[in-house]
Amino acid sequence: MPKMKTSKTAKKRFRKTGKGKLRRQQAMRQHLFESKPSTRTRRLDGTVDVHPGDARKIKRLLAER
Repeated sequence: MPKMKTSKTAKKRFRKTGKGKLRRQQAMRQHLFESKPSTRTRRLDGTVDVHPGDARKIKRLLAER
């Protein structure tokens, strides 16, 4: 049976924690900051957990079992 290949796009977007959870960056925080309040950009800072319904699909993209 051939090896599973890691999706390079998923590898760049998701990180795995020490306990095995998946984390992701929040959207809407890349550009056009002049039109967004600084409170909004601070709220979108940092990482959040991946939704449990998507975690199984993402683990498959990351070639995990």
